[in-house]
Amino acid sequence: MEHQPPPFFERGPSSAARLVFFALLSIGLIIADARLKYLDVVRQSISFVIYPLQRLAVSPVQFYHRASDFFVAQTELQSENTRLAERNLLNAAQLQRLDSLESENDHLRRLLDAKPRLGRSALMAEILYAGRDPLTRKITVDKGAQHGVIAGRAVVDEIGVVGQVTSVLPWMAEVTLITDKEQAVPIQIARSGLRAIVFGSGQANTLDLRYIPVDADIRIGDQLVTSGLDGTYPAGLPVAVVSNIESDAAYSFAKITCTASAGVSRHRQVLILSLEPLPLDKAEGRQPSMQANDSSTKGP
Repeated sequence: MEHQPPPFFERGPSSAARLVFFALLSIGLIIADARLKYLDVVRQSISFVIYPLQRLAVSPVQFYHRASDFFVAQTELQSENTRLAERNLLNAAQLQRLDSLESENDHLRRLLDAKPRLGRSALMAEILYAGRDPLTRKITVDKGAQHGVIAGRAVVDEIGVVGQVTSVLPWMAEVTLITDKEQAVPIQIARSGLRAIVFGSGQANTLDLRYIPVDADIRIGDQLVTSGLDGTYPAGLPVAVVSNIESDAAYSFAKITCTASAGVSRHRQVLILSLEPLPLDKAEGRQPSMQANDSSTKGP
């Protein structure tokens, strides 16, 4: 291989000349581009060519950011859904509690309004629990001997008769409902004035009207009210409504089933009546809706 020594003299323009040339060329191109816009087409053409390369270069970074945003959004959505579900359950529980409180307030207002209509002083009591024995119909209330409650007192609600106090403790009392098999209430049919005795059947809201002749003047829908003959229940309190009559000529008495007017399954408060009537100035505010001998319930 033949080796040639470097030339002794350099050929071509010098470095300073090159610098001046390219500087002038750059200034000229800048002026031409700024004034005459000659390089816009070139710039756009170059941009069109290198755009796919730019997109390809930034695609990994964009993919990373999109994937990160997706997982962050999924996590935030799950957290938000959980929070909204919890809030929905809480709001539903509060709404149910509000409905229950509104119903209880309405019931308490009706009880307070029923006091003067009953004609006797009354003590409001709250039902603590119902009896466990399925063969009996009893409840326990939160008022007892310390509150002046004695055995034998009538227990009512804003509609009518609920039962009778049968056992008293210092701070609570046991109430036997009129639907208990051991309970009997002297009644009068509001329409006809017929007197009889209604007995508990042992089933919820069901009473039996016994010893009624098959030819007695009684119809389905007749209202039974207390007659007041036993001295326990004030006269005229609604007790039950006749719901079924079975008459058979082979038997002396009809089989009559009644539905209790009042009940403890709807509300938690009852009134325990005293034996003393209200003073005249308070009893004058009574309304006839709790009385049996209302002309609207009597037949022609």
